[in-house]
Amino acid sequence: MRKILCAGNWKMNLAPAAAKAFGEELRTVLMGEEGAGRRVRAGQIELALMPPFVSIAPVRQALEGMPVTLGAQNCHEEPQGAFTGEIGAPMLAEMGCHYVIIGHSERRHIFGETDELVMKKIKAVKDSGMVPILCVGELLEEREGNRTLAVLERQIRAVLPQMAPEDVRDHFVVAYEPVWAIGTGKVASEDDAQEACRFIRELAATCCGAEAAEALRILYGGSVKPENAAGLVAQQDVDGFLVGGASIKVASLMGIVAASVKK
Repeated sequence: MRKILCAGNWKMNLAPAAAKAFGEELRTVLMGEEGAGRRVRAGQIELALMPPFVSIAPVRQALEGMPVTLGAQNCHEEPQGAFTGEIGAPMLAEMGCHYVIIGHSERRHIFGETDELVMKKIKAVKDSGMVPILCVGELLEEREGNRTLAVLERQIRAVLPQMAPEDVRDHFVVAYEPVWAIGTGKVASEDDAQEACRFIRELAATCCGAEAAEALRILYGGSVKPENAAGLVAQQDVDGFLVGGASIKVASLMGIVAASVKK
């Protein structure tokens, strides 16, 4: 069975002092004898945090020795060079990051990242020994125009055919995030989330083979809360969550973790 992954994308929130306080509070919860913290300690659910670049180090320090995986929200496609204001993947690996979010809709639609650039960044992450979390998803007008699956196919086929099946199987995560649900309070229905995630898995099988596709973890993201997490994760092809706003408070993040148990 694929292990559930709950990944918190803090976006541009929680500067170093606040991030350290979050880490200390989370540490206390994880050390508790009951509840979601015990599941994380037992390895039943993987918990990952993607702070802003400046907050990675204090979170790492506050959670030292705890079973929490660190990640980053983005990286440059080149490992180093004259790219003022950018962060290279090797730098993130040296800081202890395991995951890097690539192709988030905010990067695609606010900063103009293309499918081609997304693939270059995925290669940079992989070459640095980390695991990319590829974000895919449709705009509201694309959903209303019945183009959801076409958008997903374009975004997936821009990446997976260029990857080795063993990398997709062991060192890759996809997050389905319908853009219209991110930060809006709207959430895809359980059936809609399952349909999209199932389609992604079928595409992965076409590109990389059935074994890699079956092992691939596919997350749902978009207004995930403790109240809707259980129904979403109960779907056959939903393997956890990429959580936005609810991940910057320990109580709501761990509420989602507590609800993320396959029945």
